[in-house]
Amino acid sequence: MDLTGKVAVVTGSGQGLGLAYARALTAAGASVVINDIDADVAKRAVAELPAGRAVAEVVAVGDADAAQRLVDRAVSEFGRLDIMCTNAGILRDRVLWKMSDEEFDAVVRVHLRGTFTCVRAAAQRMREQNEGGTVIVAGSPAGQRGNFGQTNYAAAKAGIAAMVRTWAMELAKAQITVNAVVPNAATAMTRTIPAFAPYVEAWEERGEPLPDALRKGEGFGTADDCAGLVVFLASAAARQVTGQCIGIGGDKLSLWSHPQEIASAYTDGGWSADAIAAAWPTSVGRRPETYGIVMPS
Repeated sequence: MDLTGKVAVVTGSGQGLGLAYARALTAAGASVVINDIDADVAKRAVAELPAGRAVAEVVAVGDADAAQRLVDRAVSEFGRLDIMCTNAGILRDRVLWKMSDEEFDAVVRVHLRGTFTCVRAAAQRMREQNEGGTVIVAGSPAGQRGNFGQTNYAAAKAGIAAMVRTWAMELAKAQITVNAVVPNAATAMTRTIPAFAPYVEAWEERGEPLPDALRKGEGFGTADDCAGLVVFLASAAARQVTGQCIGIGGDKLSLWSHPQEIASAYTDGGWSADAIAAAWPTSVGRRPETYGIVMPS
C-alpha cells in the first residue's frame, strides 16, 4: 500500500493502538500528526517515526477548538489533510447504579463528541480540497453488543457506529469514505478487563506470545495486528468501502452487521397489549437477540 504524499491526523496516538496506526501509516509513506494529552508521550512517539514526517499536537480532544487545532497543524506542517483517524479514548467503568454524571460525561465527551468534532473539522477541510479523503473512527464490540459496567463507553461507541452510517451518506458526493475500525487488542484499556489482564501482562512484561485461543478464538492480538486495516482503509484499494464497521484483532478480520428488522408480524387494526402478549412467543419474540460481549473462560 502506497500512501506517499498523504497526510493523516491520528488522535490518541502517543501509545497503544494510535501509535501502531501512526507507525503503519508512516511506513506506507504518509505524514502524521501525533496527538496526545501528555507532551512527553507525544514527543517519544514522534521520535519513533521517520524524521520530517511526524509532528505532535498536544491537546485533549472533545471540543471544536481542539479539533481545529489538529486539522490546522496538519495543513500548516504538511500542506493538506487526507486521513482523519479518531482513536483517542478513556474508560470510566462502573455499573449503572454507581456511575456518576461526571463519569458518564467524561467518556461521552472524549469518544462521541471528540469523534464528532474531529470528523466535522476534517470533513470541512477535505471538502475544501475537493480531492476526497478518508475518515476512520474507533468502534468497539461494546458499542455493537453492550458490555457490563460500560454504560458510558457502550453508548458512545454505539453512537459512533450510527454516525459512521450517517456520514458515509453525507460525504459520499465529496468522495470521502467513512468507516469504523472495531479493534480487539492488548492495550492499557483492555488490561483493565479481568479476562484479558493475565495475557496482556504476560505479553507486555515477559514477552510471552498471545495464545491461539485468543488470537484465533477471540480475535484478540496486539495493537500492531490492527494497524493494517487502517492502512488499507486509507488506500486506493478501499475507495469503494464506506459506511462499515470492520473488526480486527489477532488473526481475525470480520464485518459487523448493521441493525435491521429480523422479524415482523401484522394484525388488522393495530396491536393491543393483549394481542402482543398472545403473539409474542410464536412470532417476533420467538428468537430474541443475544446481547453482551462473550468473554474468554
